[in-house]
Amino acid sequence: MKKLLKALVILVVLGGIGFGVFRYLKANADEPDHVPTFTVARGKLVRTVHAEGNLRAVKATPLTVPKTSDDFGAMKIAWVAADGMQVKKDDVVVKFDRTDPEKKLVDGKADLDSAQARLAAEQIKGRAAVESRDSAAALAGRELEQTRQFQNKDQDIYSRNQIIESEIDEKLAGAKKDHAEKTKTIERSLSRSKAALIAVEQQKAQLAIAHAKKALESMEVRAPHEGIFVLQRNWRGEMPKVGEQMWPGQPVGEIPLLEQMEVEVFVLEIDGSGLEKNQRAEIVIEARPETIYEGKIRLVDKLAKPRIGGVPIQYFAVVVALDKTDAVTMKPGQRVRAKLTLDDPKAGNLLGIAGPLVVPRQAVLNKDGKNFVYRRTDRGDFEQVPVELGPATSGRVVITKGVSEGDSIALRDPTRSLDQALSAGQGKGPAAGGGGGDDVQIMVGE
Repeated sequence: MKKLLKALVILVVLGGIGFGVFRYLKANADEPDHVPTFTVARGKLVRTVHAEGNLRAVKATPLTVPKTSDDFGAMKIAWVAADGMQVKKDDVVVKFDRTDPEKKLVDGKADLDSAQARLAAEQIKGRAAVESRDSAAALAGRELEQTRQFQNKDQDIYSRNQIIESEIDEKLAGAKKDHAEKTKTIERSLSRSKAALIAVEQQKAQLAIAHAKKALESMEVRAPHEGIFVLQRNWRGEMPKVGEQMWPGQPVGEIPLLEQMEVEVFVLEIDGSGLEKNQRAEIVIEARPETIYEGKIRLVDKLAKPRIGGVPIQYFAVVVALDKTDAVTMKPGQRVRAKLTLDDPKAGNLLGIAGPLVVPRQAVLNKDGKNFVYRRTDRGDFEQVPVELGPATSGRVVITKGVSEGDSIALRDPTRSLDQALSAGQGKGPAAGGGGGDDVQIMVGE
């Protein structure tokens, strides 16, 4: 019991001492001499960004929806080969719905049969009309001959009226013959014109049949050479599927040439600052995590875009050229992880000097859209100095103007107490947000 009481007394004494020390340290922490500082020095700022994506071939033979001679509009996929399937030359990889061209073919054949039947009927009708006119012309000719043969011309036998009537009959018979000949010519010409019009319709039907047959032949997409068939993904990463409508000329897939591969990865928009060509990259294929492949950035998209519909997160598409291609291991479409090294030449060698001025990010404050730091003066206190920033990482930032090498800057706002700085988030690290009584906050972006 006595030992227990002694232990309690000792704890009380030590606790009082610890509380006194804490109050002493807290009180002195608010003094300028006890504000944590950092000496500005030159260094190299290198950022690394992690991204994910897929392997793809540098060169590939594109396969597109065929363009037919007739406009059938959008074409519906009826069957499609599996993504990544090994194909040989002339293998069918995509089939489209044949309903529309088959209907065109049936309609064309029906129109052709109708035109042929009409043409045959018109030819029969034309021959009958011409024969009828020939008969009429022959009859008129015989009447003219009889009229001339038995014409009343003798004035001693016939009266003047009979002679005049006979002359009129002769002229009438001649007129009938001329009319019959002219009518026969017109009937023949009319019959030929009608036959020509029907022949035009016949040719139109034949042309429609030819177009439909050609369209039916185009309802299949065949592999131009041996390789792996890879379906074309859209901007949402979706592949063509059965029942989908596609337009002539739209890419449906490709057969990549596996001799040379590259990588397409997607970097979050917030991490995309400083992405440039020729920056180094390390690539790991998820199926082969033990091997690291080296490469350089070949292309960076100018604009960030969303990858998934309805999700507002945007990414920069980055293409990495590999130093070497392992045709045995690498296959198009394989998922990869990339580590991109964003070593900005501007940040690494400003004005030909050894390196930029790099400081902890928590030392840079922002107020009213202006960046500044607190620099220790010769008097021992701190003065507010405006600065201009360069490239940054999550923990460090380059200062391009405002301070010099060897300057001592505060790592927190010295105009606030320790409690105020903590409540404002300055003691929580470089990603903490601002708060407190005004709008001063930690600078978390360029």
